[in-house]
Amino acid sequence: MLQVQDLSVYYGGIQALKGISLEVRQGELLAIIGANGAGKTTTLRTISGILRPRSGSIRFDGKELTKLSPYDIVGLGIAHSPEGRQVFSGLTVAENLRLGAVQRRDPAEIDADLERVYTLFPRLKERSTQKAGTLSGGEQQMLAIGRALMARPRLLLLDEPSLGLAPLMVDRIFEVIARLKEEGSTILLVEQNAHMALEVADRAYVMETGRIKLSGPAAELAANADVERAYLGG
Repeated sequence: MLQVQDLSVYYGGIQALKGISLEVRQGELLAIIGANGAGKTTTLRTISGILRPRSGSIRFDGKELTKLSPYDIVGLGIAHSPEGRQVFSGLTVAENLRLGAVQRRDPAEIDADLERVYTLFPRLKERSTQKAGTLSGGEQQMLAIGRALMARPRLLLLDEPSLGLAPLMVDRIFEVIARLKEEGSTILLVEQNAHMALEVADRAYVMETGRIKLSGPAAELAANADVERAYLGG
């Protein structure tokens, strides 16, 4: 579904991605794990068109993305739940969610998807008329994921969904991610919490300083002594 080939990205004179290649297959949950600064968020921001690569290719169902705008990339079926949530704090929960469907023209289906998000995250329904800026961090993370789902994406990009959350909220977020996977969603998950990521993923890549160091089935990486020592507290 998604093929990234030899992708290089710079911030000024600093090279953040050093020729990485990866693939996301339809219906799978692929995780990218690694320490802070490894290039995980840069990878997602480049796929969604927020950053432009210096070189390399990103193809989605055979269509090259590197010259497209973020708006056009969303239109192809890729939705991004960003690091730091980035909700619209002055708008209500419901207004934030409906913004996720801004490119859609099917009112009945949009309403049905809104109810689906409320089923996944009942707390959002309870707070549907509340300003997003007044929500807790965990509630804002639910909202960011829900907003991405309102685009009805064929590929969902999740960037650090557990970052800064209490353990109970992390568990709740990952329960929803596992449910989305079971329902057939294709997900690219970037996550510093390697335990949680490898537990829910089908396959994973390990990134270090802009390069992919390891890749394989998530269960195999979880049992890898180097991965355990570096990321799993072994």
